[in-house]
Amino acid sequence: MTKEFEQLISLWFAEDIGDGDHTTLSCIPETATGKSQLIIKEDGILAGVEVARGIFYAFDPELKMTVFIPDGSPVKVGDIAFVVEGKIQSLLQTERLMLNIMQRMSGVATRTNQYVKALEGTKTRVLDTRKTTPGLRLLEKEAVKIGGGVNHRVGLYDMILLKDNHVDFAGGISNAINRAKDYLKKKGKNLKIEIEVRSFDELAQVMAVGGVDRIMLDNFTPEDTCKAVEIIGGKYEIESSGGITFDTLKTYASCGVDFISVGALTHSVKSLDMSFKAV
Repeated sequence: MTKEFEQLISLWFAEDIGDGDHTTLSCIPETATGKSQLIIKEDGILAGVEVARGIFYAFDPELKMTVFIPDGSPVKVGDIAFVVEGKIQSLLQTERLMLNIMQRMSGVATRTNQYVKALEGTKTRVLDTRKTTPGLRLLEKEAVKIGGGVNHRVGLYDMILLKDNHVDFAGGISNAINRAKDYLKKKGKNLKIEIEVRSFDELAQVMAVGGVDRIMLDNFTPEDTCKAVEIIGGKYEIESSGGITFDTLKTYASCGVDFISVGALTHSVKSLDMSFKAV
């Protein structure tokens, strides 16, 4: 368990428990033991099992978790994902936090897997975005990977992505790219450079300047996307973004783009239903 994860768990428990779970403490003896099981109530892809293990261990290292279904597995209504045994007070105090995380991560993994399956037969892979829940980004991006998707960038620090506002504030495509390259050289950093284009004119400017790793086609129609792919000619990675729905996904992929980024994987996903019940 990473230090960052340990810090997150501490914050989560502080938010939920405060100065004590007075309901549990008032009616459950400290020495009482028992077990609870995670019951799946909706078909989908399971994610967050190992995170749940970390939550249980952080709260009470004596809790014993027996996993029947690992992360990334398809689940159906009625499945038992795992059983946890130990102090009942610990089971009750970790229940909601664990469920909140697992339901959210499983919802993201399930949605991602739907997109991944829709792209089968093409070379295109689905990417997540930075449209994540503050404080939960690492978990949501891990859930995307569990669902078969690909992480774009984790944050603002692991890739240069020159978007429309960067280009406009920098005074154009050429300025933005050249300044980014100069910055990386000056700082001694080896980061990929991606640039967003909104038109064929901007695409032509990027092709003339060069020096990037990936071109993002922003709000291009399927027809224009196919044309842009021909113009780029395999010289750079290509990402489609903006206005792409589940129904139009395969149409964009058929143009030959390498990636399609989908904010809906994380920003508006429905949690997968499950419950943690006493055995």
